[in-house]
Amino acid sequence: MNNELLNNLLEALEVTPSNIALRRQIAKLYMDSFEFSQAELHLKEILKTQDTDENKILLAKCYFEQSKFTLSEVILESLISENSPKVHLELYAKTLIRLNQNSKAREIYERIISLDPKYSDEELDSLFRLSHGANDSDFIDSDAINIIKNLGLNFADVGGMTDVKKEIDLKIIKPLLHKDLYKAYGKKIGGGILLYGPPGCGKTHIAKATAGEIDANFINVGINDILDMWLGNSEKNLHEIFESARKHKPCVVFIDEIDALGANRNDINKTAGRTVINQFLAELDGLESDNDGVLVIGATNAPWFIDPAFRRPGRFDRIIFVSPPDLDARKNIFQLQLKNKPTDSLDFVKLSKKTEKFSGADIAASVDRAIEIKLEESFKDGIPKPLTTKDVLRAISKTKPSTTEWFSSAKNYALYSNDSGLYDDILHYLKIKK
Repeated sequence: MNNELLNNLLEALEVTPSNIALRRQIAKLYMDSFEFSQAELHLKEILKTQDTDENKILLAKCYFEQSKFTLSEVILESLISENSPKVHLELYAKTLIRLNQNSKAREIYERIISLDPKYSDEELDSLFRLSHGANDSDFIDSDAINIIKNLGLNFADVGGMTDVKKEIDLKIIKPLLHKDLYKAYGKKIGGGILLYGPPGCGKTHIAKATAGEIDANFINVGINDILDMWLGNSEKNLHEIFESARKHKPCVVFIDEIDALGANRNDINKTAGRTVINQFLAELDGLESDNDGVLVIGATNAPWFIDPAFRRPGRFDRIIFVSPPDLDARKNIFQLQLKNKPTDSLDFVKLSKKTEKFSGADIAASVDRAIEIKLEESFKDGIPKPLTTKDVLRAISKTKPSTTEWFSSAKNYALYSNDSGLYDDILHYLKIKK
């Protein structure tokens, strides 16, 4: 930074504190020097008299760079429109990723691609690879698949889920820590785990944390990365994804919405659908390749639609119910969500008791709602107002648990299509005796 220039501008600002252009130049100088907290102070002053989109975007950028992602999201969400420029959408997508709103972030990423088909960003591309082609040569190239080497997450970043962590520890972490013991008993290191439960309860988050826990590479696979309208391309895409994982062992392959890929073959009329499932089963079995060290985690909200062949030994032989967080887990999630935010003696136990049946996403939504109210108050004088227990409780009262609808459907499967006891965990959670 040109300190002499900055000092001169600050001195000039003292003489004319209402000079918006001057204050804005100072804010940009601070941003260029990565002093975002100082830039934030000046931008808040500017917004008091010049409430423009351009100034709000700069403030959102400052929040983002200081890891104040919720504040950044609130501003960006109010500004994003059909005509938003690419640079605004990019910041919004990256903010959503930090808040674990990957589905929404992908939608924004696709908008960016539609604006600029040649657009490339290392972080976004690594999470959201899109199939743009329309012929047989356009399937995924294994060398082009983005491998995420460091997600910066581990089990400490996941609130609650003690039983799920134990299962994953036994199936994935212990084998990697004790390779010789497993080999002595002829057990392979790898295989698959299927996570199921209501949406928003942390299936994606625990998969990412698993990769971080074992310092493994991570491939995040969406159904759009696999399924292709052109005959044969879906199978090729699947093969290239698994080949890439085999080249980068140990590697966790996370496949979200796996029910869309592994639907029961008896329910599929088209031959093309069956061949995709057969290809997937062949990749899981590793008949022509070595899958040792390749760990596949699938996530679904509807396990009852998945082909039974997926549950054979060596495939998804561990099926884990990811329930809504319990009391302690909800307390942990609130603490994580409100970490480093302005608060005033929050009663986390009281908040946890008021959010029974809430998913982790529901809790995050209630915290965001409380922050939005405080943010509006803070804009008046530029001073952050601390969140109180009363603020968050008021937001909770306006948030309905999203898990209720899922359980009303899941209960029927657990009661009447559960001969193998596969869904007993659902009945246990609902306190229903068969």
